[in-house]
Amino acid sequence: GSFMLVNTSGRFAGQKAHLLLPHLKENDTHCIDFHYYVSSKSGSSPGILNIYVKVNDGPIGNPIWNTSITATWNRAELAISTFWPSFYQVVFEVVTSGHPGYVAIDEVKVLGHPCTKTPHFLRLQSVEVNAGQFATFQCTANGGTDSNDRLWLQGVYVRDAPLKDIKVFNFRRFVALFSVVNATKRDAGNYRCMIQTEGGVGVSNYAELIVKEPPVPIAPPQLSSVGATYLWIQLNANSINGDGPIIQREVEYRTSSGSWYDIQPVDSTSYKIGHLDPDTEYEISVLLTRPGEGGTGSPGPALKTRTKCADPMRGPRKLEVVEIKSRQITICWEPFGYNVTRCHRYNLTVHYRYQAGGQEQVREEVSWDTESSHPRHTITNLSPYTNVSIKLVLMNPEGRKESQELVVQTDEDVPSAVPLESIQGSTFEEKIFLQWREPVQTYGVITLYEV
Repeated sequence: GSFMLVNTSGRFAGQKAHLLLPHLKENDTHCIDFHYYVSSKSGSSPGILNIYVKVNDGPIGNPIWNTSITATWNRAELAISTFWPSFYQVVFEVVTSGHPGYVAIDEVKVLGHPCTKTPHFLRLQSVEVNAGQFATFQCTANGGTDSNDRLWLQGVYVRDAPLKDIKVFNFRRFVALFSVVNATKRDAGNYRCMIQTEGGVGVSNYAELIVKEPPVPIAPPQLSSVGATYLWIQLNANSINGDGPIIQREVEYRTSSGSWYDIQPVDSTSYKIGHLDPDTEYEISVLLTRPGEGGTGSPGPALKTRTKCADPMRGPRKLEVVEIKSRQITICWEPFGYNVTRCHRYNLTVHYRYQAGGQEQVREEVSWDTESSHPRHTITNLSPYTNVSIKLVLMNPEGRKESQELVVQTDEDVPSAVPLESIQGSTFEEKIFLQWREPVQTYGVITLYEV
């Protein structure tokens, strides 16, 4: 057995003495047993006795056990569950306080059987979680525990985790659960289970907490083709930030204005998003998922694109006459909106034709009154007493639709004068016989000539 005696008299605070045990590589459960003594005449602690367990010549970590005053010789056990092929080394350390006294270690023995007062942990398994989730370590131990024991999960370079729950199966077996909450990459690292009992301390092997970042595409999706109600996209999600493997891909798309959005699962590198609105801007991004709870990353960069216009649904309806005059006609129709035009850019033209001087005249005018709740248009410069055929044509970049045709006759108007050179008179004894030609423009049915 090793022996160590530190006389702290004349030492200033903070000086250290070390006792290093040889490297141990154990195949089976065993126990390290030792006696210790920390005492001073003044009653003030001469220093702190720390014990470390260093694994595979790695970092020394935090102490697994310490004490600062005992006044008598005491015995303690170390139940160290670091098994072959890993090896470990126990380091006893005395840190002086500046007060005189003695710290001693004696009869350090490696026993080939389990500790009697301290439980032994079974092999602790590594845990993998996605960032932001709870990482739960299950520390299973052979041996009993009571409410005075202190249990914790000790990290190397990472924060310790408190006991979350304990399940006692019988006096020879219990499981302690520890949670690292909202795990981030900073919490990744090595942890081991610790129990401090009245008779000593139990230490498990180190297990790794692996924290994976859910995957996020680096680039936005690419556009392959555009229709009025669909968009073909390439997911373009091979380059990612975060960790794979990728087990699910989804396409999230939303209208740029408004709150409508949808998510669709995708099982290939290209995807057709259907049932969209024409002439509407959408933002499309890809969501990737890796295994495990919380494995879906945030949406990648968005592709902003617009669907094409669609052919108008139909022509304007309920074309009616509001007012007829001799030289103008005012018409109205049922108001319509985007659900008819299927495009935010469109125009409405008034087409009309009539006979004039033996020739058919065809005209068209743009109507600007398309947004109001009582749309109307007045056609001017018509001839009186003439049949006019009128229709409305709705056009957008993709197509045109016409209304039904309306035939209207303008009102009669004052006729033009009788041509003077056509008036001829034949004179008789008692009468003058007159004849003349019709006016050039009758503008209606002539009912009377006055001489």
